[in-house]
Amino acid sequence: MWNWLRQIKDSITQKTTGLMRMQFWREAVEDIYCDNPPHQPVATELWRAVKRHNLTKMWFMKIIDEREKNLDDRAYRNIQELETYAENTQSALLYLTLEMLGVRDIHADHAASHIGKAQGIVTCLRATPYHSTRQKVFLPMDICMLHGVSQEDFIRGKQEKNVRDVIYNIASQAHIHLEHVALDDYLCNVRKVDFNIFHPSLQKKSTLLPLHLYIRSWKKTY
Repeated sequence: MWNWLRQIKDSITQKTTGLMRMQFWREAVEDIYCDNPPHQPVATELWRAVKRHNLTKMWFMKIIDEREKNLDDRAYRNIQELETYAENTQSALLYLTLEMLGVRDIHADHAASHIGKAQGIVTCLRATPYHSTRQKVFLPMDICMLHGVSQEDFIRGKQEKNVRDVIYNIASQAHIHLEHVALDDYLCNVRKVDFNIFHPSLQKKSTLLPLHLYIRSWKKTY
């Protein structure tokens, strides 16, 4: 379901189509919790997971509602709005993951909230070069305005100091939430290239990530 919702925005040309798909999933979740899932493979598996792990309906609805708001295709007004989006999507997914693992603990939820917000901010940063090629910029407007940077500066791939200062401010907010292996690696790499978000090295996936995860798991240094 997460992948279906995530892909809706990029696969539509009209907002109305996206709203219809979001409504399908909203009704599907309602039916799932009434023990009457629609005859759709993903919905069927989701119903089984809900029954097996007693998953909280609210988290599904928050994800759908926030994804629906995001169909507006506009920049975040401020960093708080980006964090709210991350909390209601990335963090909500982590809460569901914890429930599936049988973990219902306030401290785990607190950590999941921070991880989700950091992940949402990092995802926004990483996607900026891609979005720029499509003439779109979603970075928080208040931080861009603070440094005198326009959306056109990102669309043109400018790399002046004030553009890098925008990235520094946003990356710093993610760093505040949590230094977590996959996220912190990206933030470290951004720092190494002096916050030039268009640097080619940032477009490469980390082939050593599985090894880093294993080592940190073994050392218990998350």
